[in-house]
Amino acid sequence: MDLEVRHLRVLCAIADTGSLHKAARELGLAQPSLSTQLRRIERALGAQLFVRARTGCRPTPLGLAVLSRARPLVAEFAAIVTETRAAAARAAGGFQPRLGATASRAIPGWLRLLRARRPGIEPALQMSVSANALLGMVAAGRLDMAFVHEVEGSPLRVPPGLCLRVLVEREPQFVTLAADHPAASRPQVRLADLAGDRWMVDSTVDGEWDALCRVLRAAGLDSEMLHGDYLTAYSLAATGEVVTVSQPTAPPRPDLAIRPLEGDPIGVRLLLAARTERELDAVYPELEEAYWTVAWEAPAYREWLGRAHAAADGSATPGVPDCPPTHHPPTHHPSTYRPPTHRPAPDTPPARRPRPLAADAQAGV
Repeated sequence: MDLEVRHLRVLCAIADTGSLHKAARELGLAQPSLSTQLRRIERALGAQLFVRARTGCRPTPLGLAVLSRARPLVAEFAAIVTETRAAAARAAGGFQPRLGATASRAIPGWLRLLRARRPGIEPALQMSVSANALLGMVAAGRLDMAFVHEVEGSPLRVPPGLCLRVLVEREPQFVTLAADHPAASRPQVRLADLAGDRWMVDSTVDGEWDALCRVLRAAGLDSEMLHGDYLTAYSLAATGEVVTVSQPTAPPRPDLAIRPLEGDPIGVRLLLAARTERELDAVYPELEEAYWTVAWEAPAYREWLGRAHAAADGSATPGVPDCPPTHHPPTHHPSTYRPPTHRPAPDTPPARRPRPLAADAQAGV
């Protein structure tokens, strides 16, 4: 068997995630298929590249040597593909960005604004519950950019060379519960008010399950936690079976109450990732406007934003418009940076990094 770039991607994904299961999910493969590929690669090279254990996979000394040569090749091949496609699109008089995203109500407005304001653009969209998988696809040249959330306390694995632009440094996550739940009568809900409730979260969302566990543990609660997608969680929350975490932009429903948690213990950072700043500039203004439009349309979030603005003594809250955007929202000079490793940029002040959080991954909620 001759080694190909796809085989090198497999090795990098296994090393980056430390797990065959996680690497398979990131690559969009079944775990048995990935295990078979790894065995074939090792047979082709004549040596074991990873040590398998209950705690995961770790590279052997020879595996580390192979990875040191594989990573630059994978990155260079991705650059060739991305830059060639972008040049071809510009030469043809149009740009068809391949967008990836975790769930957000800003996405429909983002696509609509891109089509309306930039003739020749026809975006393609790929959704995923895994922000890390989407970032990997951008780095591999399979996506042009990705709009993702980073769960507090669970930093994303950012491939070297990507540019990140922060849309919202910390978006608070709210709780969704039945409209007749006793705690729904309060403008803000204390975690202690939910001590007797079961929580449902989607454990396939990067960092979500662990984040909620940390928050409940810090509050001294030992609540029962169930796994389920967020469409199911909303349906069960409406009947009082569970409570769940939701994005603050979630639309109101008569059978549900969406409330901030007291102290905002759960939060996410919203990021747009691409290979170049030029690509970020091409789509970021429309994303910013689309996000703040849905933010101000959501009653609970609108009230929260108003309180945050008032708490700042009327001075502008960084990155938050004072009112719903009309046609062209104010520019907030978002920060753009290239992280040198798989960790958050080292110049990010620790106090501004997310804390424990959970992000709502249901499409359209």
